[in-house]
Amino acid sequence: MNKIIIILTFSLVFLAMDYYVWQAIKILIKGINPRLRKIIRVGFWSVTAFTVFLLVAYHTGMPEKWGRGWNTFIMVFIFMNYFSKAFGVVFLLLDDIRRFFIYVKKLFFARDEDSSNASSSQSSEKISRSEFMGKAALIATSIPLISMGYGIISGAHDYRVIRQRVRIPKLPAAFEGLRIAQVSDIHTGSFFNPTAVKGGVEMIMAEKADMIVFTGDLVNNVTAEVKRYIPIFNQLKAPLGVYSVLGNHDYGDYHQWSSAAARKQNMENMYTAHKELGWDLLLNEHRSIKVGTDKIDLIGVENWGAGRFAKYGDLTKAHQGTEADVKLLLSHDPSHWDAQVRPDFPDIDLMMAGHTHGFQFGVEIGDFQWSPSQYIYKQWAGLYQRANQQIYVNRGFGFVGYPGRIGIPPEITILELSRA
Repeated sequence: MNKIIIILTFSLVFLAMDYYVWQAIKILIKGINPRLRKIIRVGFWSVTAFTVFLLVAYHTGMPEKWGRGWNTFIMVFIFMNYFSKAFGVVFLLLDDIRRFFIYVKKLFFARDEDSSNASSSQSSEKISRSEFMGKAALIATSIPLISMGYGIISGAHDYRVIRQRVRIPKLPAAFEGLRIAQVSDIHTGSFFNPTAVKGGVEMIMAEKADMIVFTGDLVNNVTAEVKRYIPIFNQLKAPLGVYSVLGNHDYGDYHQWSSAAARKQNMENMYTAHKELGWDLLLNEHRSIKVGTDKIDLIGVENWGAGRFAKYGDLTKAHQGTEADVKLLLSHDPSHWDAQVRPDFPDIDLMMAGHTHGFQFGVEIGDFQWSPSQYIYKQWAGLYQRANQQIYVNRGFGFVGYPGRIGIPPEITILELSRA
């Protein structure tokens, strides 16, 4: 019953929005060949019918039988279609409000001949302004649609290397200039271009980092998603090792499992996948990284997120037994830093996180940064410092949901440690 209500509600909303947008299109095509007008009309409403079909299919589970990726395609198609049209609807609503007030004025204040002249004037003005608002509505619809399309075609795999020096007061001399490559939020279940992904891995290796860390979200929902990409990501190697932790998507929490045993097997498969990748998965534990006689501690916790996100991480357990003067932490969710790391573990010098993706949308020009992500997370992209503690938030290597990026490219981070 709930599914039927959801389908009917969204279908009515889609039909209303399309009816509105069609009014603008009708104005703009009224002077063209009748046959072409008919083709445009049939094409426009065919897309609406196809959208309703996809909505029904999604809520009845049909895409799962069609194959991997269909659920994502449906959600992205519907979102792009109606998110873009919402901008056009705003312009058309403004025009309708304007015409309503003209009608009210004419109804109550018109007078005989003067009224007739005014009405004629208003009528010609109405047509002119309606045409303008119709064109403005279509332009307003086109801009986000084109931007999102470009973000898929160009932005999804437009990997950028971001280099950041991190000053740590007690850094041992042997670790001066240590280069750590951080990768986060790969989300293999979203990828559609293995060749481009391989190019990103080659960019990481070209940096010749001393150590590589991965800060969670290898998959979207199930471990099987990574199988195709293991031969690509197992090429990541570094002299001091490759270390990883789990993110909120890696536990299968967003998948409907047939049984507890199936869910447990999925986690066993995840542990096996990290071994096949050659990554040292830190499950609430730490490693001593040694260079000569000097050492630092690398701590890794399972996912720990504030609010509704799962708290599998046990930082007390992972921290226990650490002895080095400098401690680095891998923790997927940056909200962990303010909630627990800073108040309870002041000896952790640097935390490396991901999770936010920078919302996959925003503006970064020089020192100016803006993204909707900043209204959700205090630390959402780049380096932040409080007293002697720091956190670096990686913008993510992959994507989830919307299969692209606008203004926030996928990131490969090179952190260079330096004594303050």
